[in-house]
Amino acid sequence: MIRLLLVDDHEVVRAGLRALLRKSGDLEIVGEVATTADAIAAAARLVPDVVLMDLRLPDGSGIDACREILSEVAGVRVLILTSYPDEQAVLSTIMAGASGYLLKDIGHEALVRAIRDAAAGRPILDSAIARRVAQRMQKVGELSAQEQRILALVVEGKTNKEIGAALGLSDKTVKNYLSNAFQKLNVTRRSQAAALFVRGRTEPSD
Repeated sequence: MIRLLLVDDHEVVRAGLRALLRKSGDLEIVGEVATTADAIAAAARLVPDVVLMDLRLPDGSGIDACREILSEVAGVRVLILTSYPDEQAVLSTIMAGASGYLLKDIGHEALVRAIRDAAAGRPILDSAIARRVAQRMQKVGELSAQEQRILALVVEGKTNKEIGAALGLSDKTVKNYLSNAFQKLNVTRRSQAAALFVRGRTEPSD
């Protein structure tokens, strides 16, 4: 049995998911909560195999809760289930370590399959979102060699000053390179650029 924790602030949504997922013989819903705080506590207490979590919750972001859960509970997988096809959120989700990002209009069979894939350690993205993210990942190849070197150091968590020291560049030059890279990748934050860079470098080519 795959142990499942549902996280959504709408009771009707949770009831609908519960009714659908209980039809599958290999899924067991071990808990339901409505906030990020309760999600983190429930995941630690119940140790589910998969957490199916909304992106927007009353007390915070499902992405932040995902990051916290993955750091505290060994072996758990997190699937984001949301109404918002937000590419920026997808990148943040990838960076947070979630197994997938799904839209709430997903069909029952596809949702069950995604949960099973997540439990088995396979990453999942809604097909429409996956296409858009793939298009962005292709832009990683448009980065200059220096931009790629700098983003590789961003992935390691280095500051602009540390990157400059490592590459013999001024802080201002590093900032300019990052600004150009952000523009090419169509992102606004370091975490998004880093997630896209890592995904683009590790994604197998067709």
